[in-house]
Amino acid sequence: MYQPGRFMSLNMQFSGFEYFRDYITKYSTTPLTNKQFELLSAAFQPKFLKKKQYFLQEGEVCNYYGFITKGAMRQYRVDEGGMERIVHLSIENWWVGDRESWVMLTPSLYNIDAWEDTELLLIKKADTLKLVQEIPACNEMVRKMDEMHAIAAQKRANASISLSADERYIDFAYHYPQIVKRFPQHIIASYLGITKETLSRVLRRVIKK
Repeated sequence: MYQPGRFMSLNMQFSGFEYFRDYITKYSTTPLTNKQFELLSAAFQPKFLKKKQYFLQEGEVCNYYGFITKGAMRQYRVDEGGMERIVHLSIENWWVGDRESWVMLTPSLYNIDAWEDTELLLIKKADTLKLVQEIPACNEMVRKMDEMHAIAAQKRANASISLSADERYIDFAYHYPQIVKRFPQHIIASYLGITKETLSRVLRRVIKK
């Protein structure tokens, strides 16, 4: 569960709200008025997360969702052998949180931490529902986000069962080049469901091509 003491507050000059306004404008055709933007700003909490600091730990309920304005984060499980299994990677203009725990209010199966020093905006579920009801642009944005999330999940599932390791990496690097640049090979390999050694061989083959 989120506790204020686990985060460092940002100063009043925090510019993340403007990044978020641009994000809404990008994913919504409905205009956002200044008054609506004030309501949005009041609902979000700007926070700073240090590198390796947890946003969420296994067993906690995900009471907050975060919009990243600067930095990089990872979501993962630790298996019985102590290995980290990456399920999601996030950078600027991406959302972070455990959707199942967020919706169902159940203990999370995952850990989420900052891979880099990270600035983000946090929002509670109740505030999200209120904004969706009161601000058309937010409603449109959330619907598009849900659609994109469903499509991405389907593509990832299809890639895991139908693409070779080489094809999975090439497809991922093509669509998410910034993720590849920001995270080391062992993290990318875990996300793709292959070993670091396999990824090294894939990279050598890709370079030769």
